[in-house]
Amino acid sequence: MSFQIHALSENLFNDLFSLTDAELETRSARRMVADQSPGCPCRISLADAEIGDTLLLLNYQHQPNETPYRSSHAIFVREGVRQAIPAPGEIPESLASRLISVRAFNNAHDMVDADVVDGENLAGRIDGLFANPDVDYLHLHNAKQGCFAASVTRA
Repeated sequence: MSFQIHALSENLFNDLFSLTDAELETRSARRMVADQSPGCPCRISLADAEIGDTLLLLNYQHQPNETPYRSSHAIFVREGVRQAIPAPGEIPESLASRLISVRAFNNAHDMVDADVVDGENLAGRIDGLFANPDVDYLHLHNAKQGCFAASVTRA
């Protein structure tokens, strides 16, 4: 079985980079400069920021559907990057190098399964979850911090 990992579009965030720090604060966001790498995984590029990169730390609603599982959490996005489009079945290094929480949802947006897996074993676990015909899509989260990393669909 093949799958497709989806990064977030830069278009969702581009306008935020022109805001002042005070304006960002009113949106529960803050501008940062990466001071370590790895450490700040960008949800647009699906790569860790390099030291000195400008990022925004903001709250993002990754599960916006009308469901008890509606959810948001903090994410990093880098300035000036394009949306990553991994090849079907490809696991980006920013996911492969972390402990990942995988949450499986059906078409009613209810969680039907979940697991935690080392990123190096993520592809096999994604395939295993998609073997269940009730699973419509997956959400990946960095297991330690709990933040949304990417969504996954069947390819």
